[in-house]
Amino acid sequence: MDLIRHLRYFAVVAEELHFGNAAIRLGMAQPPLSQRIKRLEEELGVRLFDRSARQVRLTEAGRLLLGEARELVARSDRLRDLVRQRATRVLKVGVPPDLGPSVIAALLSGFREREPDVRLLPVEIWTADQIGALTDGTIDAGVVRHPATAPGLHFGQSLVHTPGVLLAEDDPLAAGPSVHLADLIGRELLLFPKEGEPGAHAETLAQCRAGGFVPAAVHHGIGLGLVLAGSAVAFGSEPSLPGVRLRPLLGTPIEWRVSTAWRTPTPEVETFCAVAAHELKERAGMRDEGAAPARRVSRRPAMGFLA
Repeated sequence: MDLIRHLRYFAVVAEELHFGNAAIRLGMAQPPLSQRIKRLEEELGVRLFDRSARQVRLTEAGRLLLGEARELVARSDRLRDLVRQRATRVLKVGVPPDLGPSVIAALLSGFREREPDVRLLPVEIWTADQIGALTDGTIDAGVVRHPATAPGLHFGQSLVHTPGVLLAEDDPLAAGPSVHLADLIGRELLLFPKEGEPGAHAETLAQCRAGGFVPAAVHHGIGLGLVLAGSAVAFGSEPSLPGVRLRPLLGTPIEWRVSTAWRTPTPEVETFCAVAAHELKERAGMRDEGAAPARRVSRRPAMGFLA
C-alpha cells in the first residue's frame, strides 16, 4: 500500500466530511476513494470515520491521525520538490545582447549534450552589467568583451572577432567586394552602447581613427534600422535584416576581444566555458588571440555574432 497516498486521501475526506466532494477534489470516482479509505482503516486496525446515510464524522482515532497525516503528506511534498530542484539544476550565464540567435542555440545544444541534468539559462546583458552580476552571484558565468576586469573574477582564453562592415544594399560601397576603413569617412556609425561596453567602445573608436575613419556621429543600439535606411554603417557579422549587406574590411582594422568569465569554478561552469569557446569559433568566426585571421571565403549567410 502507498501509505502517503492513502493518507492524502484521508486528509481530504477529513476536511470535506463528504466522500463525494472529496472525490471531486481528488479528481477520482467516489467508489475507489471509499475503498482506499477502507484499506487504510484495515492497515491501521482502527475505524477513522463514522458513516451514516446523512453524515460523515471523524472518530477519535481519525482526529488523532489527521494532524500527523497532514504533516507526513507535507514532508513528502517538500522532499519531492527538493529532489526535483536538485535534478534540474540551473546555470545562469550572461551573453551579449547582440550575440546572434544561432550562436545562443548552439551554446544551449552543446551544453545540453555534455550536461543533460543542468539547464543552461542565458541572460542577455552587456559586459559592464555582467561584471556586476558575476561579482554578486546573480549569474554563474558569462561571455564578455575586453578590456574588462574586476577583483575575484577569472577569464578564459581570449578570442578575437574581426567584424566586417554592414551597409544598406543600395550603398555604393556595397557594390564592391571589400571596403577600406577610410572609405567610411563622413559616415555615421551604429555601435553597441558605451555604458554597456565601455572598454570595447573606446577601443573600437580608437581603431576607427587609426584606420582613417572618424564617424560623423555615433549611435548606440543593436537594431539595424539606421543601416537599412542608409543613415549609418555598423560593424558585425552576417546581417539580420534583408536589404543589409556585409562587406569585409581590408586588413584587420577592427578587432574585438572576447572571453568567458566566472567567479566560482564548478564542473558546470568549466563545461560552459569549453562549449562557449568552441561555438564562438565555429559559429561566430572568432579565433584564438595571436592566431592568423582565416582566409575569407564566400559562404551562405548565417546568423552570427553581432548580426
